[in-house]
Amino acid sequence: MAALRWINLALLMLYPVAWAAPLMRAGVLPLFGLNEISVLTGLQALWDTDILLALLVALFALVAPYVKTVGLALVQFGAVGAGALPALSLMGKLAMADVFLIALYITIVKGIGIGRIETAWGLYLFTGCILTSLVLSLVESRHRRD
Repeated sequence: MAALRWINLALLMLYPVAWAAPLMRAGVLPLFGLNEISVLTGLQALWDTDILLALLVALFALVAPYVKTVGLALVQFGAVGAGALPALSLMGKLAMADVFLIALYITIVKGIGIGRIETAWGLYLFTGCILTSLVLSLVESRHRRD
């Protein structure tokens, strides 16, 4: 179980890297005049056009996964009881919604044929962080029940 704690703590360092890493490379898109789009540059662009959407993306992409990871660390180190695990699971699902939205956006843009879009390594890092966090929560929940 000590290895799971270290993996979870590593996520606290990997999330900011994933937020700054390029999710995709885009040629011509009306909303983004950028070559590489990360979570942070996407939020900056959204902030100028749609503040509510920018806040929702910030909640899904930044707040939910980080709060969930910190919460799981608190459970793992005994600072918070295992009763917090269901709420943390919900936070993980909210974070996964952002990955699906990014994938949907890429699929729509490719289908419409507006410019050229390619996925970049940051999308895989971000997705990997979210999935790792979900798996850690499941393992922690099962461990606490046994």
